[in-house]
Amino acid sequence: MPERRKLRKGDRVSWRSHGSSAHGTVQEEITERTYAGKRTVAASKEDPQYRVRTDEGRDAVHKPEALFDE
Repeated sequence: MPERRKLRKGDRVSWRSHGSSAHGTVQEEITERTYAGKRTVAASKEDPQYRVRTDEGRDAVHKPEALFDE
């Protein structure tokens, strides 16, 4: 199994959103079940997710495999 990519606060990323690309900056790694990005995030240390601030100023939460380096 390939090593999971580790993102850091401040990393610039993009992702697919509703048929187009969105862009933003990683704010934090989420490693426990919590509420973020207007939804409950079922993250864990083994399956982390990342809170990203979009260029428009909104929060979004994504799994690392959905995020691409800019």
